[in-house]
Amino acid sequence: QVRLVESGGDSVQAGGSLRLSCAASGLSVSSNCVGWFRQAPGKEREGVAAIYTIGGGSTYYADSAKRRFTISLDNAKNMVYLQMNNLKPEDTGMYYCAADGDVVVGRILPEVFRTWGQGTQVTVSS
Repeated sequence: QVRLVESGGDSVQAGGSLRLSCAASGLSVSSNCVGWFRQAPGKEREGVAAIYTIGGGSTYYADSAKRRFTISLDNAKNMVYLQMNNLKPEDTGMYYCAADGDVVVGRILPEVFRTWGQGTQVTVSS
């Protein structure tokens, strides 16, 4: 059974940092495209970051995440991480890990990913 379980969400003040974790089972993160997404109340789910390890490895970031967020893998633990620094109130939302997807013309689109976790809440206060 394929399963993704997120953890690490919390409430922090603006400027703070969090590291989200995604534990994968039933699939290998080292041979997959894995992404992090977020959804704020009343807004559509949006892609934040994605990573491929096939073909040398590539990472992709939404403009809002560039220079603040870093996506990484631990192949031995079959885990995916999202390090988030200099958090802003607009980063508040439910964060989801997803796999079995692709990055389309540099865009991280939720509808392209087939396997999803249940999410972890991030709240950033000003």
